[in-house]
Amino acid sequence: MTIFNLGSINTDHFYRLPHLPAPGETLAALGYQRGLGGKGANQSVAVARAGGDVRHIGAIGPDGGWMLERMEGFGVDCRHVARIGTVSGHAIINTDPSGENAIVIHPGANREIPPDAMKQALAEAASGDFLILQNESSLQAKSARFAQEQGLFVVYSAAPFDADAVRQVLPYVSLLLMNEVEAAQICEALDCTLEALPVPFVCVTMGGKGAVWRDLRAGTSVEVAAYPVEVVDTTGAGDTFAGYLVAGLAEGMEPARAMRLASAAGAVKVTRAGTADAIPDRAEVDAFLAK
Repeated sequence: MTIFNLGSINTDHFYRLPHLPAPGETLAALGYQRGLGGKGANQSVAVARAGGDVRHIGAIGPDGGWMLERMEGFGVDCRHVARIGTVSGHAIINTDPSGENAIVIHPGANREIPPDAMKQALAEAASGDFLILQNESSLQAKSARFAQEQGLFVVYSAAPFDADAVRQVLPYVSLLLMNEVEAAQICEALDCTLEALPVPFVCVTMGGKGAVWRDLRAGTSVEVAAYPVEVVDTTGAGDTFAGYLVAGLAEGMEPARAMRLASAAGAVKVTRAGTADAIPDRAEVDAFLAK
């Protein structure tokens, strides 16, 4: 199965700090790095590193060529990434010694993806393929509807949380991915319980408590535990989980097995600093599971 991903592509600016800044506080950084990021790019890289066939749909500005080279180097098909005049998206990521972070994002080109790029990409899709979406780009609802009409399995990461975006996209979603905070926000925004959400499947990640998959039509659930590791940097862990989960599902794995693979990938990711560049490949994850 082919996995299409409409999502953001960002330059990540990492600042290592003694602690996250309080309001009005100025801190001197202990270190700085630049890397590839954005929830979309992270998830595409995770799918590719897991061995999946992934085609990214997005946009970059004149400053973004190096990001496409990096994505293609990881095995992501970027033929449907448009080059436009708007500056590329970027993020400021502040990280403390415990691995916690605070992030500021400038969307840039991610909010100006040409509709033709999306339609041309999804015209190549076949029934049973996958579409991944997040909330850092434009065209989510139009893409989700177009994909559903073609028989694709639509996977939506409702992050960063946006109530209006959720309401627009949810009617076309097959699998809704959330963390605990986002799950609470969605249920509050829609005034319903998790079990009453209008989607077939939900998957909620719970950090060190693992993750749960719910089949809302059958009323069943599957839980997997988190793997205990020494945390260095949690940035991108959720995207690593999402990409590996979808790659596993596209391989034909049952949800429980796909979640174990995704949980292991997320565990390896948090032991190293960075975002897309720090996502482990399938061999590393399989070796971790073998232990």
